[in-house]
Amino acid sequence: MNRCHDVQSVTFLNDEMVLTIDGVAHRFSLKMVSARLFQAAQIERERYEISASGYGIHWPLLDEDLSIDGLLGIVHSPSFGLRKAA
Repeated sequence: MNRCHDVQSVTFLNDEMVLTIDGVAHRFSLKMVSARLFQAAQIERERYEISASGYGIHWPLLDEDLSIDGLLGIVHSPSFGLRKAA
């Protein structure tokens, strides 16, 4: 399986989430990213699972999911000219 991203660390500093993705640290305001994470206790924030594909992060205690592409503002274009199987 190809990995979309290599999420090396997820940390929380007050109301910010700091992710190291593909070797680069990114800071996100929890207020802007996720109301559930913003309101969560530290123990709820720290229990997360990174998908095997590197596509997203899941917080099981909060039932919250965030995509890495979404956080980074990566937009994928739909494929045009798809061929039909013969």
